[in-house]
Amino acid sequence: MSASASAPPRQLPALEPDTAFFWTAGAEGRLKISRCQDCGRYQHPPLPRCPTCGGEVAPEPVSGRGRVATFTINQQAWVPGLAVPFVFAAVELAEQAELYVFTNIIGCPPEDVRIGMPVEVSFEPHGEIYLPLFQPTGGADVG
Repeated sequence: MSASASAPPRQLPALEPDTAFFWTAGAEGRLKISRCQDCGRYQHPPLPRCPTCGGEVAPEPVSGRGRVATFTINQQAWVPGLAVPFVFAAVELAEQAELYVFTNIIGCPPEDVRIGMPVEVSFEPHGEIYLPLFQPTGGADVG
C-alpha cells in the first residue's frame, strides 16, 4: 500500500534487520515492540539483547495504547510541504512504565495536547513503511 494523497511528506526510516518489524507491523494494524523472552521486559528502541538480563529479544504485539508523557509543538517545517504546527511527543505505552515511543500526535489541534492525555496508535502508510502515529482516545488515563 502506498502513502495516501493526504499523507504529509516525511523523512522515512531505513528498514534495517533489527528494526524493520517496528516500521512494517502497521500493515497488520499492530504495533510491535521488542520483548525479552526470558524476563519479559519490553525494550524500545530495539537492542540485540535484553539490557536487564541479557536474554534473547523478539518483537511482540502490544495494545497500542498509552499516554502523552511529554511533547513539543513544532513550528518549523523540517521537510518541504510539512504542515506546521505539529506535535512531537514521547508516548509512554500502557504495557510498561518508561516504555516510550517518540511520535507525532494527530487527530486534534496541537493546542489541545496535554501531558497525561490517553492516546492510541494509528498508522500512516508510506509504501512498505507504516509510521506509528498516536491520536487521542477520549478515554480515561492509561497505565
